Amino acid sequence: MPTPETFATFLFALALLELSPGPDMMMVMARGLGQGRRTALYTMSGMVFVAGIIQVGMLVLGLAALIHSWPLGLDFLRWAGAAYLIWLGIKMLRSSATASTRAQSKSSISDWQAVKDGAINSLTNPKSLLFMFAFLPQFVNPAQGPIWLQLLILGTIQKLAGVISLGAVAIAAGSIGQWMARHPAVLIWQERFTGLVMILLGARLLLVGGSAGTAIKARS
Repeated sequence: MPTPETFATFLFALALLELSPGPDMMMVMARGLGQGRRTALYTMSGMVFVAGIIQVGMLVLGLAALIHSWPLGLDFLRWAGAAYLIWLGIKMLRSSATASTRAQSKSSISDWQAVKDGAINSLTNPKSLLFMFAFLPQFVNPAQGPIWLQLLILGTIQKLAGVISLGAVAIAAGSIGQWMARHPAVLIWQERFTGLVMILLGARLLLVGGSAGTAIKARS
C-alpha cells in the first residue's frame, strides 16, 4: 500500500478530478434532465462498473506501460470520445425538434442503452484515462508492496469515487428533470442547449484539447 502521505495526496488529486466537469458528468447531467433520474443512474453505472472494470483491468495488466511507450494510442481514444460526444449532441438536437419527437426519444432509451452509452463514453473519456494511465501510476511505490495490487486498489478507488460525484449529479439532474417534464417547452430548449454543449465539448477535445501523448511524455 502507498504511504499515508502519498495516499492523502492521491485522494486530494482525485477529489479535484471528480469535481471538475468533463464528458462523463455532462452526459449524466443531460440524461438526468432529459430522461430522468433512473436513466441517469444507469448511465452512471455503465461509467463506474462496466467501464471501470475494463479500465482497472487494463491498468493492472500493464497496458498503462504500453500507452506510455505509444502515447498516440491515448490520442486516438480522445478523438473517438470527441466524435462520440458530437454524435450524441447532434442526436439530441434532432430529437428536440418538436415535443413529439422528444417524447419518442425519451421512451427509446432503455436501461441497457443507458449503461452502454455510459460505458462507451467513459472508456473514451480522455480526462479519466489520462489520470488513470499517466498520473495514477506515479502514486505507486514498489517498496510498499506488489505494484499490481497498488494499481488495483488505487484504480478501484478512483472509479468508485464516481458513484458519489456522478451519482449526486444524476439525482440532482433527475429531480430538476421531473420539474422540467411538466414544462415541455423548457425541456425542449434544455435538450437543445445540452446537445449544443456536448457538440462544443467534443469539438474542444478535437481542436484545442491538447495532445494526451504530449502530456504523458511530460509526466514521464
